[in-house]
Amino acid sequence: MTIAVFCGSSSGNDIDFFNSTKELGKYFALNNIDVVYGGGKVGLMGALSDSVMENGGKVYGVIPEKLKDKELAHTQITKLYVVKDMHERKALMAEKSDAFVALAGGAGTLEEIFEVWTWAQLGFHNKPCAFYNINGFYDKLFDMVKGMSESGFLKKDYVDMLIKTDDKDQLLKAIKEYKPPKNKW
Repeated sequence: MTIAVFCGSSSGNDIDFFNSTKELGKYFALNNIDVVYGGGKVGLMGALSDSVMENGGKVYGVIPEKLKDKELAHTQITKLYVVKDMHERKALMAEKSDAFVALAGGAGTLEEIFEVWTWAQLGFHNKPCAFYNINGFYDKLFDMVKGMSESGFLKKDYVDMLIKTDDKDQLLKAIKEYKPPKNKW
């Protein structure tokens, strides 16, 4: 199984983000889960990729040419793909993955997980979308998503399709047991 992970190119202000990301990387490696991610060697991206590699796992990075130097492309991983732009990055990550997981991050992390979640709602894929919710990082976002549903802009099935957890075992179990909702259209 290969999981696409979206996460920050910085480590955030709480060491728990960094440590939990390292633990998740180790967990993935020890459970024979390959990781495809944004290709950087800094922040949570670097913590994740280093941890997977240090524990015998495989990591595939996908980085746009323009970000290669800015995000300090990680060359000590299984394979680094340098692509033209963000559209190619996201398409290749989606193609190579069996599931998507968002860790803590900023606007880019949200954009990436929201895009694949939207694709799932529209039936472009049937892969699980998950939030690894370290220290309740995404709790306010989940409240907003619930409000979108309560206001009639998002079907409850599409709220419920999201995996939300801060437990590694629960995350992997939910990914393996995922059943997609009916297509929107």
